[in-house]
Amino acid sequence: MSGHSKWAQIKHKKGVADQRRGMLFTKLGNAITVAARQGGGDPDLNFTLRLAIEKARAANMPKENIERAIKRGTGELAGESLEEVTYEGFGPDKVAFIIKCLTDNKNRTVNEIKYILEKNGGSLAGPGSVMWMFKNLAVLTINKEQPLINKNIDELELELIDLGVEDVKNNNQEIVVYTKPEDLKKVKEDLENKGVKIESAEIKFVPREKIETSNEVREKLKKLFEELDGHQDVSSYYTNLA
Repeated sequence: MSGHSKWAQIKHKKGVADQRRGMLFTKLGNAITVAARQGGGDPDLNFTLRLAIEKARAANMPKENIERAIKRGTGELAGESLEEVTYEGFGPDKVAFIIKCLTDNKNRTVNEIKYILEKNGGSLAGPGSVMWMFKNLAVLTINKEQPLINKNIDELELELIDLGVEDVKNNNQEIVVYTKPEDLKKVKEDLENKGVKIESAEIKFVPREKIETSNEVREKLKKLFEELDGHQDVSSYYTNLA
């Protein structure tokens, strides 16, 4: 029986992993669809679409899924009409949240996000209640374990300053670059032309100040994060948790 039990556990874990992967691909596909609808289906001419495709490829999303998502955005394939919506709220201990969603039913989504927050000790807030605590910035991450970077970190930082970036943080494993959203394309392409491999590049809400909280609150927040990750409409979310 123990062998059967172990097999059942393996199947269950695989089922959970497949479900999470399917959810991730749905979210990535929705982002590609919206980008293609707003700026056209050619990633060479639509930088937002190019970023969405790069993110999907990094998650090993199949090529045919990406192509279908683009065609839904350009109208070549039928699909739901998705809208981008942003909600502001608080988690337990007044941890601030900005939650971005892609939805075909705003009334359903706002009620479900409100329920998730309240269920986990938080609340939905009105527009502007949280947004002022964050800056909207383009964030690029660069793995330091690259031959070009490893020996020339100081030189790279000087080049980034010359490009006019907002901030550069040199962490243990990576360099994180912060710049204005409108400068993302220029900075990314300049680095790539120099042979620097970019791990990720996206526009995020970065907290102006981070807050500390107790381990007990962190456990509650962990459950809240899991529910947001598991919600089909949530494309991304940001907090000011340290």
